[in-house]
Amino acid sequence: MAIKKILLATLLATSVSVNGAEKFVVQDIQIQGLQRVALGAALLRMPVRIGDTVDSQDVAQIIQALYASGNFEDIRVLRDGSALVVQVQERPTIASVSFSGNKAIKQEQLQQNLEASGIRVGEALDRTTLSNIEKGLEDFYYSVGKYNANVKAVVTPLPRNRADLKFVFNEGVSAKIQQINFIGNEVFSNEELLSRFDLNVDLSWWNFLSDDKYQKQVLAADIEGLRTFYLDRGYLKFRVESTQVSISPDKKGVYITLNLNEGLPYTVKDVQFRGELIGKEQELRALIPFEMGDTYQGSSVTQLEEGVKRVLGEAGYAYPQVQTIPEFDDETQEVSLLVHVEAGKRMYVRDIRFIGNNTTRDEVLRREMRQMEGSWLNSRAIDTGKARLNRLGFFETVDVQTVRVPGSDDQVDLVYSVKEANSGSINFGVGYGTESGVSFTVGLTQDNFMGSGDRVSVSATTNDYQQNVTLEYRDPYWNIDGVSLGGRVFYNKFEASEAGIVDYTNQSYGTGLTWGFPFDELNRFEFGVGYTHNKIGNLTPYLQVEQFLCNLGDCNPDNLITDDFDINVAWTRNNLNRGYFPTAGNHQRAFAKMTVPGSDAQYFKLQYDVRQYIPLTKKHEFTLLLRGRLGYGNGYGKTDGKDNLYPFYENFYAGGFTTLRGFGSNSAGPKAVYRDYSGSNNGNDTATDDSVGGNAIALASMELIVPTPFASDEARSQVRTSLFIDMASVWDTEFDYRSGGASYGNRYYYDYSDPSKYRSSYGVALQWMSPMGPLVFSLAKPIKKYDGDNEEFFTFTIGRTF
Repeated sequence: MAIKKILLATLLATSVSVNGAEKFVVQDIQIQGLQRVALGAALLRMPVRIGDTVDSQDVAQIIQALYASGNFEDIRVLRDGSALVVQVQERPTIASVSFSGNKAIKQEQLQQNLEASGIRVGEALDRTTLSNIEKGLEDFYYSVGKYNANVKAVVTPLPRNRADLKFVFNEGVSAKIQQINFIGNEVFSNEELLSRFDLNVDLSWWNFLSDDKYQKQVLAADIEGLRTFYLDRGYLKFRVESTQVSISPDKKGVYITLNLNEGLPYTVKDVQFRGELIGKEQELRALIPFEMGDTYQGSSVTQLEEGVKRVLGEAGYAYPQVQTIPEFDDETQEVSLLVHVEAGKRMYVRDIRFIGNNTTRDEVLRREMRQMEGSWLNSRAIDTGKARLNRLGFFETVDVQTVRVPGSDDQVDLVYSVKEANSGSINFGVGYGTESGVSFTVGLTQDNFMGSGDRVSVSATTNDYQQNVTLEYRDPYWNIDGVSLGGRVFYNKFEASEAGIVDYTNQSYGTGLTWGFPFDELNRFEFGVGYTHNKIGNLTPYLQVEQFLCNLGDCNPDNLITDDFDINVAWTRNNLNRGYFPTAGNHQRAFAKMTVPGSDAQYFKLQYDVRQYIPLTKKHEFTLLLRGRLGYGNGYGKTDGKDNLYPFYENFYAGGFTTLRGFGSNSAGPKAVYRDYSGSNNGNDTATDDSVGGNAIALASMELIVPTPFASDEARSQVRTSLFIDMASVWDTEFDYRSGGASYGNRYYYDYSDPSKYRSSYGVALQWMSPMGPLVFSLAKPIKKYDGDNEEFFTFTIGRTF
């Protein structure tokens, strides 16, 4: 603005010098130099008409009016007899805008800021505005420590008074912090204070959470964190007296000095509540997280204030004001806290609206709400509704806003904004193993079928060892009480030898029904019934299967046919912060299945799975994922006086993407053992490398989720990178181990009933929520393995994530 005034004053001075102070009557107006601007538009801007008497003051107004139009960069007013001659030089029109050398600022951001300043193709070029933009961009670079940065707007003239505009960036390098000094600290050492800073000096390679490049905003956050550090230790009168930032002559180094006044620590004498307590003083007092006489803690006081707001919010007071006022007793170093509460008006919810659900029906979102329209606003119910929408897994993001109703002082609307995820997926898996060869899995899963919230799945698997077709359907709101109903029909043809498992074939089909009952917001119970028909052939007479078959009455059948009817129950607790790439909370599921008496195979099966997400940073960029699984099954009852055993075709296995990465599918665990009695009454054992699984399993995994390198902020919501360690143990509690070992294949033979014979691996995984569904890539290497286990360094799967 200052530049514009100086330019205007210069033009005015030139005009007066040329025209003098004589008055004259204008008989004609001529405007010379117009190209893009129409003559009529320019004349309309002028405050003088033919017949007017003009003096030097009028000339000044003419120049000012034309310059204000933004179309001209030079204006001269002359007199030719009784004619008023205005000579103008138009500003060139912007033909194109381009950028070069910008890395720290995205081109989209630059484009938006330029358009907001009126710099766009087709507009007149204002050089004053360009100068301000150059300075503003350089100020930004200075704020992030790039003091050598330079931004230059290069204007290239073109025919017909046009110009190309190019912004050339020379960003330079960020200045590194050479030294951070504290002056005035006596209670806490420099090292202890410096350990609280994100900005730091001489960082170790492993300290990836800190930065040695100076940034003004980060320093401000560090100073605020330092203030919080002192307040949490009772130093209420702590102050940062001054902050000095010095730059080295080459502008590549920064020296920071903070002058501190620590003050003295205070203890809490008492806490009083004042203001509009809406009859809840006892409830508010119960929220105090400290005892009288404790050292003052700023974070505890903030926790108290947030708790008061939460209680008021749950009672309908949407906009409460809570302020804690300290009253000091410097003689005793005590502080009395006066918590002043202004509840404000009690709010009612007029309407709940949803935006962004282009596919999902409104009723699907509305049935997850716990805040009712027409009732008092309840902040807990609002947050519960948001959490329930997140857990559906239909949305990438869910946000909620409380909007005041115009013209009303006690009504609000709730607006839930959602961004729909790809709730449908094409499941396509590709893998390769030494035993299984190339395998393919193809299917279509729609968790939000036609926006109804129902799950429909049709999947087919075909590979060297399996052909499977499954149809599933689940209605999560079968009735208004939230009872769900699901059904499943399947056909499966399985060739065990091609899956790295000892040879047998199984043609099975079956069906099942499941009802789900909500217990509360987090817990749900399910009850189901099912039927499975198995036709098992090509049975290999290895030791473990012989024991099962003999207990059924025939040790060497040509085919084994079983018709099993089962009942099952499950409990699920879901406290994840969202169903789509969660970063906090836990998910637990316990499952129990038992065939009913009279089934051909009488057995039970138990399994418990848990996932726990622990955020390591405030913004959840780094999250620790802990996963575990425990499973056990066995037979019950007797057949012809012999104890029933667990069916071998229901065994647990380890190895592959879902259980133990770095190992081939099903390959880690007990192996097939053959016993030959021809040469000995006790028999001779021969061990092989064919996996047979076991009736017990324990899995554990620790996974560090980290920001995906080179991914934009938008892409990071759809891509997840992690480092992991997997461990697994599968064992057979009924195995008859002979310490003497096997006479042949001894390297595959060990006590398969020992759960301590675990396997482990480590690696890296990448998950991407693609338009086809989730894609998962992993690279893994075994840490501990046994002979007969197959390694699988690379896995690629579509349609399933952790």
